[in-house]
Amino acid sequence: MGNLFGWLVTFFLLITLLAIISYQLMCFADLEFDYINPYDSAARINMVVMPEFVIQAVFCLVSLMTGHSFMCFLSLPYLYYNFRSYKRRRHLIDVAEIYNQLNWEKKQRLMKLGYLIILLVIFIFWLLWTVGNDDY
Repeated sequence: MGNLFGWLVTFFLLITLLAIISYQLMCFADLEFDYINPYDSAARINMVVMPEFVIQAVFCLVSLMTGHSFMCFLSLPYLYYNFRSYKRRRHLIDVAEIYNQLNWEKKQRLMKLGYLIILLVIFIFWLLWTVGNDDY
């Protein structure tokens, strides 16, 4: 039962990451179609960047602690990318440059979303494999 609980915790962390990235993409789309101003869009996106980084680190840590080292290994490149962008101070959106960086930031978020969807598919496969296996 503990193994299933570990899978469920990491599953909800992964779903939370997907929701945060989707929210950021929606903010960029609203900005692109001129539904909100650049200041509000940057403030909304910057508000969820650090929680995204923390949730990704917790996802990696929980995966490692529950013995799912393969999932931890798969999420390390994303964690490294987040850490590198934080160290270079490129993790927040600049209000003055938001229109110049709009396409790049959208592509970056789409790449993150695609990576997380691939991780989710692999995760669901391993979850079903673990639940179907009776010899815990």
